[in-house]
Amino acid sequence: MYKPLPESLTVKQSGINGLGLFADQKVMQGTNFGVSHYKLNGDIIRTPLGGFINHSNTPNVVKVELKDNNYKKWNLVTLKDIEKGEEVTIRYTFYNI
Repeated sequence: MYKPLPESLTVKQSGINGLGLFADQKVMQGTNFGVSHYKLNGDIIRTPLGGFINHSNTPNVVKVELKDNNYKKWNLVTLKDIEKGEEVTIRYTFYNI
């Protein structure tokens, strides 16, 4: 069965902007949430995981680039432990803010 988000994350109202990703449970440092973006034929495409994450200058996740023969993709990996109820944030690098 397809699951657009990891079990440990949910989407809800954000104090940063619109909707955001939030931890449903404590998530440990180094957790790989999966693919947030991929680049195909020069276009950057967001997955549901990448579509709801908000920017922060002090993020708790980072994009890790993975290369395939035909495309690039980026996974979100936690930089620190994230507490239950805490918003998951990233420093935007693909978009202007």
